[in-house]
Amino acid sequence: MMARLKHIASSVWHLYYDGFRNMTVGRTLWAVIFIKLFIIFAVLKLFFFPNYIHEHAQKGQEVEFVSSQILKK
Repeated sequence: MMARLKHIASSVWHLYYDGFRNMTVGRTLWAVIFIKLFIIFAVLKLFFFPNYIHEHAQKGQEVEFVSSQILKK
């Protein structure tokens, strides 16, 4: 059973490895995807999602602040 799983994992690995190695246009597309993901998760988070709890709760009182905000709504 274990040998069969290793064989399947090896086959999957070689399938993806050969596919990515032989890509030409795909590399550029993957680069564009990674750049877009970086922009979405890094840049937009900095500008549009401030750390609300850090700004409004006192140090060490974060849990109480969150619970009081949840119970108010």
